[in-house]
Amino acid sequence: MLGKVRIVLWAIVALVAVSATVIYLTKPIQPSGAMFGGPFEMVATSTGETFTQDDLIGTPTLMFFGFTHCPDVCPNTLYETQVWKERLGLADSDLRVLFVTVDPSRDTLDVMREYLSPLDGVVGLVGNEAQTDEIKRSYGVFSEQVEEDGSSQYSVNHTASVFMIDDEGNFFGTITYQEDTQTALDKVKRLIET
Repeated sequence: MLGKVRIVLWAIVALVAVSATVIYLTKPIQPSGAMFGGPFEMVATSTGETFTQDDLIGTPTLMFFGFTHCPDVCPNTLYETQVWKERLGLADSDLRVLFVTVDPSRDTLDVMREYLSPLDGVVGLVGNEAQTDEIKRSYGVFSEQVEEDGSSQYSVNHTASVFMIDDEGNFFGTITYQEDTQTALDKVKRLIET
């Protein structure tokens, strides 16, 4: 009896494996980056002009979502992008760094410009609530306001990974928050060499 049960179980395992293989081999192939990115329209701190998904084309990009009142994750990550560029000897024309606000009510164009002024070559992207929701949706970014106890102030929980985008505007990978410096450098080097 036990032998028959094993045969039936192995038959089910084989059927599942065959089915998964058939589904994998017959599903339509998505173009590169099809599951990531999409249309958006923000304003760039560098020019005060509209910045869209089309402006990503031409230069490899590191895109990070955050907010200017962020106590640690955002400033630390932006500092790390500076270290990566410096260690690899990269100019702004070699690698663009974008800081996209997830806090449109506080992060105006002027606030973002002031916040980013000490950082070399980091471009901020700002927009209204609808524009911010659109770019977050396009890149699968999560954020939510969190009220601070006994205060009218709030913080924002948000996705803390850096998105790597190649010079054709396609998703290339991510760098996680506080990832090992050498690992991050290797990823950035591969990004700019594609």
